Amino acid sequence: MAALREIFFRHSVSKVQSIPANGHLTAGAIVARLDRLPQTFTVWKLIILLGLGTFFELYDLLFTGNIAPGLVKSGILTPTTPGLFGSTGIASFVAALFAGLFVGAIACGFLADKYGRRAIFTYSLLWYTATNVVMAFQSTAFGLNLWRFLSGLGLGLEIVVIGTYLSELVPKHTRGRAFACCQAIGFVAVPVAALLSYLLVPRAPFGIDGWRWVVLIGAQGAVFIWWIRRALPESPRWLAQQGRFQEADSIMTALEKRVAAEYGRSLPSPAAPEPVARHGRMREMWTPPYLTRSIMMIIFNVFQTVSFYGFLNWVPTLLIKQGITITNSLLYTTLIALAAPVGPSLGLLIADRFERKHVLVVVCLAIIGFGLAFSQASGAVAIVVLGAGLTLGNNMMSYTFHAYQQELFPTGIRARAVGFVYSWSRFSAIFTGFVIAFVLEHSGVAGVFVFIAAAMLMALLAIALMGPRTRNLALEQISN
Repeated sequence: MAALREIFFRHSVSKVQSIPANGHLTAGAIVARLDRLPQTFTVWKLIILLGLGTFFELYDLLFTGNIAPGLVKSGILTPTTPGLFGSTGIASFVAALFAGLFVGAIACGFLADKYGRRAIFTYSLLWYTATNVVMAFQSTAFGLNLWRFLSGLGLGLEIVVIGTYLSELVPKHTRGRAFACCQAIGFVAVPVAALLSYLLVPRAPFGIDGWRWVVLIGAQGAVFIWWIRRALPESPRWLAQQGRFQEADSIMTALEKRVAAEYGRSLPSPAAPEPVARHGRMREMWTPPYLTRSIMMIIFNVFQTVSFYGFLNWVPTLLIKQGITITNSLLYTTLIALAAPVGPSLGLLIADRFERKHVLVVVCLAIIGFGLAFSQASGAVAIVVLGAGLTLGNNMMSYTFHAYQQELFPTGIRARAVGFVYSWSRFSAIFTGFVIAFVLEHSGVAGVFVFIAAAMLMALLAIALMGPRTRNLALEQISN
């Protein structure tokens, strides 16, 4: 039997290797070979590795709200400020992060299109972990905000690169579940950050403020990055688009060998190659069919961030404003955060079964309902249940739109185009924190959630009225 398996394996590999030997080393042929790969361990291993990168990215991005009470307790920041754009309040800390995210996404996306997904994935993670270590030792509002801005530069680029990298590495029939899996792993960071904050922020282990420990623990991502990098290949799509066909073919051949061995039979035949543009220019974003898509995603990103970060970054402060103690506020936040990985986990069941634009419309409606109900909750059970529902909706929205916006643009400009439209979420978030602080001061928690509901309605309408269908289509088909 062992001999028969060996003969069968060699037969499978010979079929795999015969594809480029026919003289079809073109970008379209590389893409067709990638999109026909079955869902074996090798494919999911790539997704899981990028999910680990997403874990450290989301830990860094989402600990803001959890450490905010500790920053206030230490006297560095205040919950609100007398003026709308005061530089010593929590809103300034949130704004510094999102200003960095905005610049990183809009100005640095070209790096991934020029130098490749793998290299920029590595160095952007190292950048923001190093800057966070410095931030953890700041004792003034200015120093804290400056280094939070600098960490945001790397983080903004990393978020764009991971999405681009993932969309190009996985076959078309797996994209939705790939993003769901990646974010399910990543959103485990939310309860981890919340639990660490609950345990550390009210205390000062070894005489060091607890919030500093929370930041430093997240910097451990740098320890894992080189191990993750070694196991990740460069995007064959990007290499082929750059005209580096031999490198793309070498990566594809290695992938096909491993997948064929796991699959146990010959791989499916590639589909007819789609035409692939060799070079991409940013001005393509403003020509059909990308013009409508660009406008749609700018509108969506401006308004979706009001709900996502308006809740995650402010929930402990909102609960304290309702009279709940800092310890109980962080406990409730930790319990609510347990729902964070559940939304993307559900995506493993539904992500590639329904159109992504339809899923986005439904979850936006759910966010509006849960948010308005949360604003009226007073009991512990209601706060946790409704907060968990709101978290679930936000995170289902997150994995869905991250997959969706990566599908809307061609490989040659994908990182730059997604970076541009996504940067508008960071731009709006710069001001969202100040607006929420202002509304909280003058209209209370209920006013904050009315503001969030109105923003989600705008995001919903943009997708419903302007969004194309993308399910189970090759990226090149969507582009063409």
